[in-house]
Amino acid sequence: MVNTLTVRAFAKINLGLRVLGKRADGYHEIDTVLQTISLHDTIAFTLMNEPHIVLSCNERSLSGVDNLIHRAAVALQPHAPSKGVRIRLDKRIPAHAGLGGGSSDAAVTLLGLSHLWEIRLSASELNRIAATIGADVPFFFLGGAVQARGRGTTLAPRNDSDTRHLLVLKPNANISTAEAYTALNSHSLTSQKSKTILSSSQADAILDSLDLDAPKNDFEPVILKLNPEIERAKLALIRAGAKGARMTGSGSAVFGIFDNKEEQERAIQAMELETGWRVFPCMTVGRSHYRKAMGQLGAVFARFSG
Repeated sequence: MVNTLTVRAFAKINLGLRVLGKRADGYHEIDTVLQTISLHDTIAFTLMNEPHIVLSCNERSLSGVDNLIHRAAVALQPHAPSKGVRIRLDKRIPAHAGLGGGSSDAAVTLLGLSHLWEIRLSASELNRIAATIGADVPFFFLGGAVQARGRGTTLAPRNDSDTRHLLVLKPNANISTAEAYTALNSHSLTSQKSKTILSSSQADAILDSLDLDAPKNDFEPVILKLNPEIERAKLALIRAGAKGARMTGSGSAVFGIFDNKEEQERAIQAMELETGWRVFPCMTVGRSHYRKAMGQLGAVFARFSG
């Protein structure tokens, strides 16, 4: 029996994000393309003889029961009530950034504990548990490029594009998802009757062309107006040579796309940073690479990625 497991939990960016309106259940209808990137947290699991869940983190404020890792473990434990785990999170993905770090951590926890606790849930049941924790969590069972609709849990894997070099820039501003949706008033929403521009053919080419015709992030106009620092971060990427730059999710991180590693490295040297801004050089992570990076999870991950 395996007693320990260490796994990387990758971040994501939104290549495009349309908010189509409010749903009857209170959530928003969205259409987005998600893409995993190499920026990641690291999570180490160690089995315990007692049925306790103990979480620690290099950022002490994230060690509490509200952390999505703890919530994921609690949601799964009824299927292995006699088993416990000690979890150590090495946090690198910034919070309140639109990078999906908490959701990725939760997904890896569900997969990792299914493996360690020898739980044999179906993919549909594990997906159901994941969706109760967060709308982005099921995406991290797949990785790569995925189109997400509805609440964000109706997923359609896309063909992986060539690996692209990115710079993710996290300014000092913090935006909660709830705040972002409040700021996005009804006049800013894409009409549900309109034809979304996140078509399947365009979705595959987003990374190759962040031009005026490429899918947009509907949050950008309102969030950049409310938080000029985020707009300055986006402009810093463009001035440093990014082929295109965009806010991810509901913010506050922005990412720039570069043609190659050399241009990425030159941009790092040329970047005009304000105090407290964090820069993360990274790359897109395709589905096959993502699956290999799951390592020891093996068959658990294969149920989702095919």
